[in-house]
Amino acid sequence: MSSLPQQMRRPCKECCKDECVTLDSSSTCEECHEKAKQTKEELKREIENLKAEVAFLSFWSPTGRHHHHLSGGSHGPGFTDVVLVAAKDGPTGDPSTPVPADRAILAGRSAVFKAMLENEKEESRNGTIKISDVSYDALRAFVGYLYVEACLDEQMACELLVLAEKYQVERIKAYCEKFLVSKLNWDNSLLCYAFAHQHNANRLLGAALSLIMDNLDGLRNHQEYLELVEKNPRLVVELYEAILAKQKKNAAPKDTSAKQ
Repeated sequence: MSSLPQQMRRPCKECCKDECVTLDSSSTCEECHEKAKQTKEELKREIENLKAEVAFLSFWSPTGRHHHHLSGGSHGPGFTDVVLVAAKDGPTGDPSTPVPADRAILAGRSAVFKAMLENEKEESRNGTIKISDVSYDALRAFVGYLYVEACLDEQMACELLVLAEKYQVERIKAYCEKFLVSKLNWDNSLLCYAFAHQHNANRLLGAALSLIMDNLDGLRNHQEYLELVEKNPRLVVELYEAILAKQKKNAAPKDTSAKQ
């Protein structure tokens, strides 16, 4: 290339190196051309991923959900390859609308879904997963969270936590617990304690227990206390046992320092 006339030499416009010259009209050397080609392919993949996310999020919008109702004859965006169906009726009393999803997303985020979809089970063969004891809205939010974070209220957080525990999706369970802890107060502390105890939500359980311990004088007057005593006396006993255990644990360092 050094023997070429100076007027034919074109330094690469990308890397600006004099030794990188080209004779084509693009004025881009081979190395920069390959880098640009790789970048273009990466951007193309990102665009396709973004299109898929936009299609999915559009499906969850009120107009999108109406458009993709069963009466429209569509199960959702074309990139999905499996549907989940809630056992309960849909929001208007009609048969529950299938919730579309992608096998790779479900299997990548849930060990239970992974086992269902990768083995020769009915769900894997027919592409339909039936979910019992859950509303359409909760199931839709559950699947939606596997793609993007869901916008929660307390009721939805409880329903999602139950699903997350059942299908071993720890990220959703942790997120719901964190949300419920942020909403914890004296009025809902006993209900949250009972719920957390039932569903092994240890973070919520500990936070509710601490709040109850801080207000022990008012426990027997709590509006939910008498109902809990009547419906679940064993849990009340376990609550007091947990309180005593925590009190002993908190007192232990003081006793040790006193002996020293």
